[in-house]
Parts: sequence; C-alpha cells; structure tokens
Amino acid sequence: MKQTAFLSAMIAATVAAPSAMAMNPQPDPQNPEGYVVTRAEVQAAEAAQTQDPMYTIWAQALRTRTNDVVEAILPGAASNPENVKRVERVFPESDWDFLTHMAAPEYTYTRFLRAIGKFPAFCGEYTDGRDSDAICKKSIVTAFAHFAQETGGHIAKDNYWDNPLGLEEWQQALVHVREMGWSEGQAGYTTGCGQNDWQNKRWPCAAGQGYFGRGAKQLSYHFNYGAFSEVMYGGDATKLLNEPGLVADSWLNLASAIWFFLTPQAPKPAMLHVIDRTWVPSQRELDAGIGYGFGTTINIINGGIECGEQNKDKGQPVNRIRYWEGLAKHFNIPIEADETNTCWQQLPYGSLNLQGATDVLYTNWDGNWKYYANRPGGYSFECELVGYQTAYSALVEGDYEKCVSNFYESHAGWPVVRVVETIDTNPGDGSNPGDGGTPSDNTWDEKAVYLTGDRVTINGVTYEAKYWNQGVNPETAGQWGAWKVVAGDTTGGGTSTNPDTGTNPDAGSGSGTDTGGDTGTGGDAGTGGDTGGSNPDTGTTPDQGETTWSASTVYFGGDQVLVNGVTYQARYWTQGDDPASGAQWGPWKKI
Repeated sequence: MKQTAFLSAMIAATVAAPSAMAMNPQPDPQNPEGYVVTRAEVQAAEAAQTQDPMYTIWAQALRTRTNDVVEAILPGAASNPENVKRVERVFPESDWDFLTHMAAPEYTYTRFLRAIGKFPAFCGEYTDGRDSDAICKKSIVTAFAHFAQETGGHIAKDNYWDNPLGLEEWQQALVHVREMGWSEGQAGYTTGCGQNDWQNKRWPCAAGQGYFGRGAKQLSYHFNYGAFSEVMYGGDATKLLNEPGLVADSWLNLASAIWFFLTPQAPKPAMLHVIDRTWVPSQRELDAGIGYGFGTTINIINGGIECGEQNKDKGQPVNRIRYWEGLAKHFNIPIEADETNTCWQQLPYGSLNLQGATDVLYTNWDGNWKYYANRPGGYSFECELVGYQTAYSALVEGDYEKCVSNFYESHAGWPVVRVVETIDTNPGDGSNPGDGGTPSDNTWDEKAVYLTGDRVTINGVTYEAKYWNQGVNPETAGQWGAWKVVAGDTTGGGTSTNPDTGTNPDAGSGSGTDTGGDTGTGGDAGTGGDTGGSNPDTGTTPDQGETTWSASTVYFGGDQVLVNGVTYQARYWTQGDDPASGAQWGPWKKI
C-alpha cells in the first residue's frame, strides 16, 4: 500500500541538442578557483530551453496558497477560495460521507477541502470553454478510485462480518492513514539516508524518523517527504523530514495526494492534465498505446508494475479499474470515445524510449556535460533538461540558477560558479584597463584579470588581450600568446598606429614570405614565419573565390577566412581545422 517511489525513478532519456545560449564565464575575483556568470545569461539560458508554453502551464498547476489561508477553510464558509466552493458544489459533504463509511478518523471533509484549497489549479476555473465543474468532478472521482486501491478496505460486499453495511469496494477508501505494520517512532524506509549525494544534500533525513507510507497516497521515502515539505512550507524541506507524522495527522494526509495528482513526473504528465486534456500525447506515446483515459493515470502512478500485457490480469490494476468504473457509473461520469480505462495495452513509461523525442517535455535540470572549447576548462557552465529526477525542477522558479551554481557541490570536477548581476571588467583601480580608453604607460598588472579586447601599455607599446588571461606578461607572451601588439614598436625603431592591419604584409599587401617576423611599413619584428597574404583576418578582403585559410596559421575568435569563396569566422583559437569540414560544433561557423 505504499506509494511508488516516483521521485527516484530514472528514465534513460536526455535532451541531445546543446543550448543555443552563449555563456561568457569569467574568473571570480573573490575565488581564485571559481567563475562568475551574470544572472541575465543564466535566465536567458533557461528561457532558451523552456520556450514551450506547457512549461508555464505545468508550473502554474503547482502554485499554492499560504497555509494561513488554507487553515481558515471550513465547509460552507463565505471566505472559501473559488475552487473550494466548486468542490462543495459538485462533491458536497454527503458525497464524501457516502464514500468514507470505513475511513480513518484522520480523514475529514474539512481536511479534504483544505487540501484542495492549497492548490488553486485543482478544480480551478477554465476560461477556454472547457466545463470546469465536469473536470472537477471527474478529477475527484479519479482520485477516489486510486484512494480505494492505495488505502482502501478491500472487503467483499457479501462479507457481512467485516462489511455489515454491504459497501462496494469503491466505497471503502481511506481506511489506512499509515502503512500497515508501521507506527510513529519507528525509523523505517530510510534507504539512501546519509549518503553523500544530491538527494541527501537537499532532503536530509532526520535521526530516528521513519519515512514509511502515510496519507491518502501513502507518501514514502525521504526524498518525497522533502519535496512535498518544500511545497507545503515555502521551500522548507526540513519541516516534514523532521515531523513526518504530520502527513498522517493533519490535512496534509490528503494534500499529499492532491500534490501527487498535480505534479508531472517527467516525461509523464500530471494526472490532472490527462483528465482536463491540457496534455497532448506525443507520437511516441501514442505508438506505445498511451493516450487519454483512466488507464494512463495508472501508468503515471505505477506503470512499471501494473501496466503492459503481462499485467493484464494482475490484482492492483484490475482493482483500480473496477473502482473507477463503479465510481464513474454512480457519479454519472461519461467515458469519452477516445478514452481507455485499462493500461495493459500500454508500454510502461519506464520502458518507453523517449531519447531524442522533441514533442515530450522534460522537467528536471542536470548539468550539461558537453564540451565547449571556448569556455574555461571546456565546461558548459549551463544545465540542461533531462528525463529523470534531479534536485532541480524546471517548474520551480530559481531552480535553474541553483543547478548552475550548486552543481559543483555534488559532482566532482564541475567548476565553482557564482551568479552575479553584472561583471565589472573595469573596477576603476587601475588593475583592469578594459574600458577602451587611452591607457597610461606600464598599466599591466600581473594580478589583474584581462578579458578579450582589454588593452595595456608597457614601455610605450600597447597590447590587446586576445582572450581572457591573468599573469601573462604581454612583453614575453610571444606571437601566439595571449596578447598582440596594436600600437608601438617592440624593437624601439619607431611606432605604428596598427601594424596588424593595412600595410602589414599579413593582410596581403606585402610580398614574399616572413622568415624572421612581419615585414613592411608596420615594422613588427618577431619570431613567427607568417606567409604574406596568408591570413586575411587583418587586412584587405581577398577576391571572391579565393581560399585564404592556411592549415599552419593560428586563428583566434572572430578571425575570418575564405574557403572556395565562402566566408567563415573562428569561434575560438584554432589551428589546422578546415573551416569547410562542416563540423556543426567545431571552431568555425559560416557567416
């Protein structure tokens, strides 16, 4: 009678496509081993992955009211929220009494109304033409069909000694408030407690507490108690981890079931959205027999054990279907032509291969482990949507940022990331001349962080950073190092306003081959051996049709070349990578 441990179930599916957002992590001035990214970048990266409007709809279904409002709800009170008033209208206390003759005293109609009042989306108002009252009634009857299986009496109607009222089994819901064989004070269902993993960091077990099944849906295991506690108590996971008995002895015994009813277990939808048809099954789901109807709610709850042809005659699904059909008949709930009450013809969600499906929503964030050559260490500094449970939900505001900034705590090798409002590349203390103004002499500081485009002047020569660096002396960096000369003469033989452009033979205006450095009016001297005209990134544009890329030349982010008349731009430092190779995530892009 315990709830399936749905939050721990893993579905082997991930989103394969890299996020399109360009992150620009910078070294953290407060932590020599960390990095900073801006909140705007983080929010843009999240938004790029959650553009489907269903993310907003699913998130809205999990909105809650404050507990002081909820605990003021009473049957018939004029101050009751609108969704509670709808419940009182379509499922009055007399209906509650009809279905709860055997119920434990901890379950009451008042608590039922409060559980629903916590979640405005349950029995809420539809403004698009759907019948709000009909959806509300169908939702309640569906919930009771599952209550009858999870916590019901299961006593035959003709067993007079145990069932003197001759109640149908679908009238025997909510008999148990705690899992049979367990009582408060027993430390059970502690599997996984104390491990050094993300579940315990977010939902730490309390000493001596048991996380066995409690409430109408028999909430079980610490990760479910912790997640439910966050919803009930404004993000505080420890309340119910420290006091799990509240899930049995307060209105939370029914609220836990309503929460489950509204919560999608990606890629499974919420039961509410199957009933109200907000959810549209993907093609792969349809191919697996998964569509509208009560059978899909079974698959959502316990598909791995109760769905599939091998479970056609199994007790649990057969019971649920009997209870649903009895309740639906009594309450005049119509069964639509495209609805199926059974799930034996469905593949369980856990067996459904959704890898790469683009019409299935995933609702959890995990670290994006793809390699990004133009970012420090090759790390993405981003998270991505995955089809299994993690500590971070795409339906919870702020969880994406937590994934980015907290991920290092539970995954070895992930960089320490701090999210800031802005990154100050010019603190004004002379340590970073990145403001683009005219630098004074000897402005380089070995302790300062320099970003691409920052300039410093040493002994009358101005250098520009090719990429971010720290502690790299511009005078000794070398031709292929982090700095390039943009003004001045490193030989002391005069100055040039910009030796890298115009009359520099690298731009194609010179003749011959450099054997001891660049030649021409720019006068740069060095150790490189650039061939005149071989790097068009710094001079005149070659004629259309030329191939100006050279396998021996080093190119930096932003450099451009022509290959067979097509222009390519370097994403980051590269040498020997043919731009025309067509590698989608390689160092070159077509422009």
